[in-house]
Amino acid sequence: MKRAGCLLFAALPVVVTAAFYAFAPAHSQGSEADGPPSASGMSRAEAKARAEKAEDDEVIAGLPPGLAAPAKKELAQRIVASAENSTLDWTSSYGYIEDIGDGQGYTAGIIGFCTGTHDLLTLVERYTKDRPHNGLARYLPALRAVDGTDSHKGLDPGFTAAWKTEARVPAFRKAQVEERDRVYFNPAVRLAKLDGLGTLGQFIYYDAMVFHGPGIDADGFYGLRDRALKEADTPSEGGSEKAYLDVFLDIRRKEMTTKKPGIDTTRIDTAQRQWLYDGNMKLSTPLVWKVYGETYKVP
Repeated sequence: MKRAGCLLFAALPVVVTAAFYAFAPAHSQGSEADGPPSASGMSRAEAKARAEKAEDDEVIAGLPPGLAAPAKKELAQRIVASAENSTLDWTSSYGYIEDIGDGQGYTAGIIGFCTGTHDLLTLVERYTKDRPHNGLARYLPALRAVDGTDSHKGLDPGFTAAWKTEARVPAFRKAQVEERDRVYFNPAVRLAKLDGLGTLGQFIYYDAMVFHGPGIDADGFYGLRDRALKEADTPSEGGSEKAYLDVFLDIRRKEMTTKKPGIDTTRIDTAQRQWLYDGNMKLSTPLVWKVYGETYKVP
């Protein structure tokens, strides 16, 4: 199982203001509830949101790079790949595609884009905008039709072969990386920093974003974070970083086992939780962890 829930790209709640800018569409005019547009044409709500984003940007600019540092970002991709594809070589997964029977259709690529959770469709749409004659473009009508389901209608038998072929194209590999960063990595790290979390906490958010998806429902990443906020304060609110992350991992693990009893939770139990209890808040190497019974090491 790669993720639970669907991806929502607009209308995120106020408590996730930092993530709003990654998903919500811009509006040229405000509603009456937003107040009259300013001289620049922005509504009061939009102007306020932009001002808050600027403030957040200033806060983040003054913080250490954390998980966004090149070496740490590479490490993050390797750890995620150990749980998603049972390998440390995340670059070997550009052409990966299969239906793993989790109800989300085909899972594919370096971060597990799914035909049933909108992110694979968005990836192909954005890629096709830049390269209209790519080998996946002809499947866009079918991808739109099956979005939100586990159906293969219109995709079989040629889509998997087309994906593998296109994955050899450098431009498509670049598109996968950009979409991974836009939808998962950047929003997770940004919000973690605003919550006052260090490098380990930023990774914990990122892995949760990958597995559960950036949804605002109870089993999506933002829903999980909301539930954690009701039980513990983040460091930016004066709380203990270790205590908050422990609560977040508890809630995440419970959601995983509730949704799928018997699911393997070692990506939490013998990896993230272990690093947290060891006090490795900077996610420093050397690093050793176990996922699905296999031991991984980064020197």
